[in-house]
Amino acid sequence: MHLRSNFKSFCRRKLRIGRAHPNAYDQDGLRTVHNHEFMNDPAFVAAYDRGVQAAGDYPLHWRCHVGLWVAATAARLKGSFVECGVNYGFLSSAIMKYLDWNSRQITFYLFDTFAGLDGRFVSDEEQRAGSMARSRQWLQSGKYVSGVDSVRQNFSEWKNVEIIQGTVPESLARVEIESVAYLHLDMNCAPPEIAAAEYFWPRMTPGAMMLLDDYAYSGYRPQKVAMDQLARRKGVQVLSLPTGQGLVVHP
Repeated sequence: MHLRSNFKSFCRRKLRIGRAHPNAYDQDGLRTVHNHEFMNDPAFVAAYDRGVQAAGDYPLHWRCHVGLWVAATAARLKGSFVECGVNYGFLSSAIMKYLDWNSRQITFYLFDTFAGLDGRFVSDEEQRAGSMARSRQWLQSGKYVSGVDSVRQNFSEWKNVEIIQGTVPESLARVEIESVAYLHLDMNCAPPEIAAAEYFWPRMTPGAMMLLDDYAYSGYRPQKVAMDQLARRKGVQVLSLPTGQGLVVHP
């Protein structure tokens, strides 16, 4: 009983310190006093700034940090890079800057409607939760890109980039991708993410990374439930991250 009381007191004290800490990281739904010196690393700063150039400053430094680490790890493997749900291209632009993309013989495939969500591929639960209304609002406000031309211009400085406009899963077969080392899913609704994961799973090389942008993010539970079901079918587990992301390593 004495040990339990001391432990509770210790936890309360740590919580008070965290709340009062002057250098706490507090962004994008994540608050922590743990070390985040990566934000001062020149390579990270340059990559993040390139993402901001593409899409504006959200801000989401730790989410970007995770994406850069995953991409750098995947770049050691054989296979293409794929992103489904590009929008303005924040993370993919940061990755290409971080990895000095023009020096690599890798193709980055970027899939998106570039026009918000397609209601045909939004689940009933997500429809009831207002996903389509939110998509229309974000298109109107500029949070979602409305057209592909500006995105093509953003990526024009890099070679080995293919931008595929259309709805997932319908657009997936338009290009032939033999192997995948990096797969980023950020489509803000479950059905196309599951379709993309199923489509690319047999093409993913051993050790390939699948990064899920909204897996644990507040307000996107249908995506987590659907992805957990897929993970069980594939015999893997999703690592839930405090950034709201999820990570799967292909066996």
